[in-house]
Amino acid sequence: MEMPIPSQVVIARKARVVERLRQVLPDDAVISDERETRAYECDALTAYKCAPMVAVLPYTTQQVSDVLRICHEEGVPVVPRGSGTSLAGGALPTADCVILGVARMNGVIETDYANRIIKVQTGRTNLSVTGAVEEDGFFYAPDPSSQLACAIAGNIAMNSGGAHCLKYGVTTNNLMGVTMVLMDGEVIEVGGGYLDAGGLDLLGLICGSEGQLGVVTEATLRILHKPEGARPVLIGFDDNEVAGECVSDIIKAGVLPVAIEFMDRPCIEATEAFAKAGYPMCEALLIIEVEGSDAEIDHQLGLISQIAQRHNPVELRQSKSAEESAKIWLGRKSAFGAMGQINDYMCLDGTIPVTSLPFVLKRIKEMSDEYGLKVGNVFHAGDGNMHPLILFDANKPGDLELCEEFGAEILKLCVEVGGCLTGEHGVGIEKRDLMHVQYACDDLEAQMAVKDVFDPAWLLNPAKVFPLDASETRRAVALAAQ
Repeated sequence: MEMPIPSQVVIARKARVVERLRQVLPDDAVISDERETRAYECDALTAYKCAPMVAVLPYTTQQVSDVLRICHEEGVPVVPRGSGTSLAGGALPTADCVILGVARMNGVIETDYANRIIKVQTGRTNLSVTGAVEEDGFFYAPDPSSQLACAIAGNIAMNSGGAHCLKYGVTTNNLMGVTMVLMDGEVIEVGGGYLDAGGLDLLGLICGSEGQLGVVTEATLRILHKPEGARPVLIGFDDNEVAGECVSDIIKAGVLPVAIEFMDRPCIEATEAFAKAGYPMCEALLIIEVEGSDAEIDHQLGLISQIAQRHNPVELRQSKSAEESAKIWLGRKSAFGAMGQINDYMCLDGTIPVTSLPFVLKRIKEMSDEYGLKVGNVFHAGDGNMHPLILFDANKPGDLELCEEFGAEILKLCVEVGGCLTGEHGVGIEKRDLMHVQYACDDLEAQMAVKDVFDPAWLLNPAKVFPLDASETRRAVALAAQ
């Protein structure tokens, strides 16, 4: 994966930059030793690594502002980092950059149950937001599989979703306001504890911007009352395409589960060996969860079961207790870790119309045979957010490149059927050069013009999202100014 050549002019300023950073941050918040900076050399896309020049871990919005102001004055690129769980290389450093991590900014600032909001520092983990309010009967809806570790900052950067986004939406549907620091150190407030602020929808612009526009340090999030109850059903099929057809039929019937999750045989086998959730050995599994009162749950599961029966499932298992529900979800929540136990893999993230699921699953199987690389499919089937896991051998010369080529073809397929390159993982570097597949040159120009407004010097995450050939002129001007 090509990255710009680091600026030797910036690297030569390292000692001065470190000295200035130490003037505005505690000693333990500036990491400049080459051995220690290796802890930040990659995110969860571990195929690519590069230690940053410096890493900083501020505690407050003011400290973030001071750091960005210094880096702006010194012409130093900045790569924002939440918890480093990005699967698209969104937090991959360059040798001339400062990594700005928000992990130490993890406090709860305000909880307002009357207005159903919570305001947090964005280094707080996703799951701990719910942890702060669950005793009072509330929860935060977006639930990425990495929710135990991923930070709200990264969720906002990538517009993360999760298993329950079918009913509750992704991050942008649950984000009310942000405090964001611009590259020159200016602190701005966008949105707040109310719906639909007047004027331009800057909040919608910021959510999903992948650290291109500013560093979000505080977030006001929507919290919801816990549902009266919830219960999943596990449905097994002897064919991937049939499982996809079942998902399509459920959506077309007007049933709105809280989640519809899909796993195929490679994932089933791996998770069963790892988590021992009691899954049947079949070609495809659906985990479908509904919520509400007991009567509502029984009614919805009855309709779903009727639809599923038309597709001749090999197993249909409704949960009858909290313990059974937890076991049904155990395998799904363990899937990515389980697959990592058996093979190197690259996790993709493309989104397609639900009606295209059968066709796309068929084509992925055909391409798997063509490339000679196995694929495990585990994804949010209800909204068509696919996560094919391409298995490869990182120690075998050429296998990574073959995996990348195969992955690019899958993502192109997603666009061809009317979908898009990403649902929640972001573009980062992984899909950066595929942006030409989805967007015309004028579309990319319009997007880059927005970045020009927020970050004229192109110092924030400059090698991400936009194809390098499209952003070359802008980055060259910024480099010359250093």
